[in-house]
Amino acid sequence: MTKNVTRYGQSRVEQAVHFYRTMFGGRVVYDAQLVGQRNVRLEIGGLALHLYAQAPRNADRGLVHHLGIRTDDLDGLVTHMKAHGAVFRKEITDDPAFRYVMYEAPDGILLELYQVKPGGEWMVGS
Repeated sequence: MTKNVTRYGQSRVEQAVHFYRTMFGGRVVYDAQLVGQRNVRLEIGGLALHLYAQAPRNADRGLVHHLGIRTDDLDGLVTHMKAHGAVFRKEITDDPAFRYVMYEAPDGILLELYQVKPGGEWMVGS
């Protein structure tokens, strides 16, 4: 296997699919070969997450800093993730409008898991 196939290939896709299904109840809605590479689409609370078994076209990080996933039970989600082996670098941060914690997913995407406090909807778009 070449370095890219090892880094971005089937085993990485399987690891990412398992992570998003286990941690967030992601549902695989598409899993097929597309342009010679496996393409998996997961639905997570209305969010479409696409995984490809190929190296990214650009080595730059791009404009996206992190992906926010909203929950109504942040403590429960963090407990669930820890029970499945997730290790968080920091505890939940308590902000006036919301509570949040950051986590780096196995595919390198930085996730912000957050819960909006009553009255804080204005800050996150309801």
